[in-house]
Amino acid sequence: MRIPDITIAIDGYSSTGKSTLAKLIATHFDFLYLDSGAMYRGVTLFAQEQGLISPDNVIDPALEAALEGLDLHFAPGTVLYMGDRSIEKEIRTMEVSSQVSPIAAVPYVRSWVDARLHAFSEAGRVVMDGRDIGTTVFPDAEIKIFMTARPEVRAQRRFDELVSKGENPVFEEVMKNLQERDYIDSHRETSPLRRAEDAFELNNSEMGLTEEIAWAEGLIRGKFGLLNAPEEL
Repeated sequence: MRIPDITIAIDGYSSTGKSTLAKLIATHFDFLYLDSGAMYRGVTLFAQEQGLISPDNVIDPALEAALEGLDLHFAPGTVLYMGDRSIEKEIRTMEVSSQVSPIAAVPYVRSWVDARLHAFSEAGRVVMDGRDIGTTVFPDAEIKIFMTARPEVRAQRRFDELVSKGENPVFEEVMKNLQERDYIDSHRETSPLRRAEDAFELNNSEMGLTEEIAWAEGLIRGKFGLLNAPEEL
């Protein structure tokens, strides 16, 4: 018996490693991986470049019409493109991180992103991460995971990630940005960040990647009665 063509939804707070775990699951079980957070970051970068969001996060209503001409897509696989331009590195900067939550809180932006995520996932056998995947985008996902970790652990992870990319972050600013994003994501009117009632919670404050994939494998095996059939995976 093999794992059926299901949808796995991974939600949780920023810098908990949602994308990392989703990519590991995709590789381990041969699933299509979709990064919803990258889509929102792509819209944020677009708004910045078009002058449609001010430094104090005031969003120009013209963004709604401008989105109709925006082409964001993943190619190959997990790299986000804006038209024929790879923007994967640009969307991971602190400049984009500082404004992605206000952009993601806009209802028409969320509708635009959701529609494209559904189109990307039509073939099935998908693992997707974000902040409302199990509650709004794919409420009927067969497996839902909600990830969390202590704030100081998440801030350190984000700090280390930025340093590894050649940036010079200030830890206190990274922590402040994380706290602001947590508040905005949890209090927005449209699709706020919350754990779905049927989601399994994973606190990975003290876990490494090997332990996380082992946890996920155990969850999937248990869900489909594959605990005694390792060769089927």
